[in-house]
Amino acid sequence: MGGKKVCIVGSGNWGSAIAKIAGSNAAQLSTFENQVNMWVLEEEVDGRRLTDIINTEHENVKYLPGHKLPPNVGVDEGPDGLRLISDIIHEKLGIEMSVLMGANIANEVAGEKFCETTIGCKNTQHGQTLKELMQTPNFRVTVVQEADTVEICGALKNVVAVGAGFCDGLGYGDNTKAAVIRLGLMEMIGFAKLFCKGPVSPSTFLESCGVADLITTCYGGRNRKVAEAFAKTGKSIEQLEKEMLNGQKLQGPQTSAELHRILKSKNVVEKFPLFTAVYQICYEGKPVTDVIKCLQNHPEHK
Repeated sequence: MGGKKVCIVGSGNWGSAIAKIAGSNAAQLSTFENQVNMWVLEEEVDGRRLTDIINTEHENVKYLPGHKLPPNVGVDEGPDGLRLISDIIHEKLGIEMSVLMGANIANEVAGEKFCETTIGCKNTQHGQTLKELMQTPNFRVTVVQEADTVEICGALKNVVAVGAGFCDGLGYGDNTKAAVIRLGLMEMIGFAKLFCKGPVSPSTFLESCGVADLITTCYGGRNRKVAEAFAKTGKSIEQLEKEMLNGQKLQGPQTSAELHRILKSKNVVEKFPLFTAVYQICYEGKPVTDVIKCLQNHPEHK
């Protein structure tokens, strides 16, 4: 006893993957209490409560099937302009926040395949404590002090991935996707400079939370996959989300709508043509081919 308590709020594929790492490390390190509580939105799976399944079989059979969670992860039941989630939590709970983002596809992390991640924190001591809790030989953690930039990378990369998925659905190749990734990264940096209160270093975008996460998401993520199907089938984003994601949610389209409101209010829409094209295709009925037009006419090429 006497160590720091660890709790995981949320039990989707990423919450479950990080529970595997944090639970295993907490059980071995005297810095942390042994028991790790995970808060789960209660659902039924084949007539059984998901919380009961996790507590008895130590596996999230819905969101991370095939990976056993450590037995010290039990479950507590809980209630169910662009604002950073860390700011909302800070405001509601009055606690200092750090942010973890990286090229971390959940089932690969759970499968203990090598990857890197980034922790952004304003308090370096907290960053080191979280690094101790999270790091394993195959999950390597770098700590940086620009927490807002790290978190913004995690939100904006999903918008770029929607654009990449549209290009895939239209049958364009890797050269086109590379252009989407590069121009998307330029818009991410531009938006962070506009939005963040503190300094924004280009070097943060070279961490795992930046370019690495962007590449992974534009090739393998759910936002890319659904956007590709949207371009091929003509079905709505909502319908495809239901059909393809087994209860998971898309982030890219909704983030593009929040971004658009901010860009409009600051009168800078024309400086972010990729973000704008994604929004207009998802919500205003513009043709998917507009994503190619936005690449052709991007201010970067003027």
